[in-house]
Amino acid sequence: MKLGFVFPGQGAQFVGMGKDLYENFEEVRNIYETAKNITGIDVAKLTYESTEEELSETKNTQICILVMSLAILELLKKYKIEADISAGLSLGEYTALIYSGYINKEDGMKIVQKRGEYMQESVPNGEWAMAAIIGLEDEKVEEACKLSKEAGFVVPANYNCPGQVAISGEKKAVLVAMEKAKELGAKRAIELKTSGPFHTEKLITATYKLEKELDKIKINNNASKKVIKNIDAQEYNEKDDIKGILSKHIISPVKFSASVQNMINQGVDTFIEIGPGKVLSGFIKKINKEVKILNIQDVESLNNTISYIADHQV
Repeated sequence: MKLGFVFPGQGAQFVGMGKDLYENFEEVRNIYETAKNITGIDVAKLTYESTEEELSETKNTQICILVMSLAILELLKKYKIEADISAGLSLGEYTALIYSGYINKEDGMKIVQKRGEYMQESVPNGEWAMAAIIGLEDEKVEEACKLSKEAGFVVPANYNCPGQVAISGEKKAVLVAMEKAKELGAKRAIELKTSGPFHTEKLITATYKLEKELDKIKINNNASKKVIKNIDAQEYNEKDDIKGILSKHIISPVKFSASVQNMINQGVDTFIEIGPGKVLSGFIKKINKEVKILNIQDVESLNNTISYIADHQV
């Protein structure tokens, strides 16, 4: 069995996520306390006692998902469960970089706090939207966006899995592209609950701001574990300008499908999704039906995963 970890991004959040883990494990409470001391945000209170609307603000969502995933990693460390390769969807890439040792925990929390703030405040005026196009080849989704240019700005933002690409841009153009996609054979086109044109050039000011913050932290280019990056679905290596890649990450499409395929090509046969929800598990199932997919987001799923790993380790 070869394990790979995957970490979710914005959109997976819900009020109360991971609360029973917090209540049952001191290691989890310690991570939330560390986050509070580093960021000045009471992440536990925000996660468990806020409204869906408040938690869904980008500046809140990102730090809350990161901290939950990091807390679960502490538990996996306790049970000596590790993976030598990981990937994340957008924000989740930061969790992977912290887990793998490219960025230390404190710097990672600070950067993600700033990333969330900058992405929220850098959304330009206007009406923006994202939509998931289901059941259409990547090239045809790209074509649907090109055919909708007269209505405004719209581009592919997330290549999630075969037959699912998220598009992003001006609301009017996104709605037109949804119709064009259906005309080209898409099974469905679903508008998503998001607050801005993420992973497009429209967030260029957030890139500039984050670049300055990234300059303040130390990157360890000789990390002990592999991370597959969103930007090109290749491994980070010691020659990469990691700070430059992370600043461009905000305005570049997420190549999650190809990232998972790369992990499978390297022998990963068992994936663990670490954090709220099971969105990535659904994507992975569509990428490859043969691999085993586990997830950890509460005490029950933690125990199930620990039992499975114990039973299948050679």
